[in-house]
Amino acid sequence: MRYVFCVIWGFLLSAWVDSQSQRRPNFTCGGNLTGESGMIGSEGYPGVYPSNTKCTWKITVPEGRVVSLRFRSIDLESDTLCRYDYVDVYSDHAGGQRLGRFCGTFRPGALVSSTKRMLVQMVSDANTAGSGFLAVFTAAHPNERGDRYCGGRMVKPSGSFKTPNWPERDYPAGVTCTWHFIAPSNQVIELKFEKFDVERDSYCRYDHVAIYNGGEMNEDKRIGKFCGDSPPAPITSEGNQLVVNFLSDLSLTADGFIGHYKFRPRRLRTTAAPVTTPTTSTTVTTAMVKYSPDLCKKKCERNGTPESHFCASSFVITGTVITTAVREGRVHATISIISIYKEGDLTIQQAGKSMSTKIVVLCKKCPFIRRGLSYILMGQTDEKGQGAISPQNYVVAFKGKSQRVLDVLKYQRC
Repeated sequence: MRYVFCVIWGFLLSAWVDSQSQRRPNFTCGGNLTGESGMIGSEGYPGVYPSNTKCTWKITVPEGRVVSLRFRSIDLESDTLCRYDYVDVYSDHAGGQRLGRFCGTFRPGALVSSTKRMLVQMVSDANTAGSGFLAVFTAAHPNERGDRYCGGRMVKPSGSFKTPNWPERDYPAGVTCTWHFIAPSNQVIELKFEKFDVERDSYCRYDHVAIYNGGEMNEDKRIGKFCGDSPPAPITSEGNQLVVNFLSDLSLTADGFIGHYKFRPRRLRTTAAPVTTPTTSTTVTTAMVKYSPDLCKKKCERNGTPESHFCASSFVITGTVITTAVREGRVHATISIISIYKEGDLTIQQAGKSMSTKIVVLCKKCPFIRRGLSYILMGQTDEKGQGAISPQNYVVAFKGKSQRVLDVLKYQRC
């Protein structure tokens, strides 16, 4: 009798396992998906995803709808910049705006396309770790702007943008909103936040607003990352496109924000205003401090003292270099500000009590700055508030004893 019972139990268990395996979708590398809803997952999910792959899923929902994508699970190799294994989500099949790049185990909120199409692409390198991802897509109405839907393409000459639920109640947890501003080719975009209250963190690691020049979320073109209850300073794009990305995690929330934007013509200067330093002269233009082609070929020497450079400099700050990127022989750096001794027209971003600015070192090896180190930085600004440092400007490593000299200079009349 016991034998018969075991045989029957084994048969039933085997049948149940088979039925469960039949219910579980067999996820492959990429594909075309259509309809009102569906599910996509990394190849072999929930098993470990394969290495050295590039899988693309093209999603299409019925005419008159947009695609809403929610990640049920994500477990990819973790990296701060998602350089190795990652999932990219785009708001169309070809040439669409990138809505985000994701890795690690953090699940973003709902991602909503601006068309009836969405593209999801997963890339893995030689080393893999994790079970990949599982996501569900649904067809949503384009004007549906409830707790979860926000963002979109902003092509009108002016307007406003805000977090979900503003101003009635706090923004919800677990949402991602991306606004893509597109002005005519001869115009730029001006942003100004009227009210701003996003979960505070010294490094804006949780809820935050990130703003990028251009049409995608490229870290090299990030203008700033903001949180806390202090509105960012007004922002003007470099070109005719700008991306604002708001993200809330799955914990604390806050009031949110409302911002306003407008397009305006580029302001071009036909003449350059001279700015004199103790040793030579440079000129300020709308884009950058001009210099001769031989400027970076000269021997790199620091001349003068803080006192001799102070009045000739547009800005004087101390700060720590947190990012550097070399483009066209110049170093584009983000500086976390320690103290400001002379602000001038320098554009400064503020997130809570933290302040930062972006500067360009015109010659990548002169003066040479290194990420993670702190410096005294004296340089010039253009009419957009862009800071620039040439070999003639004063840049030295910041030490505690230097602060007393700078504190005295701060009150010096120039």
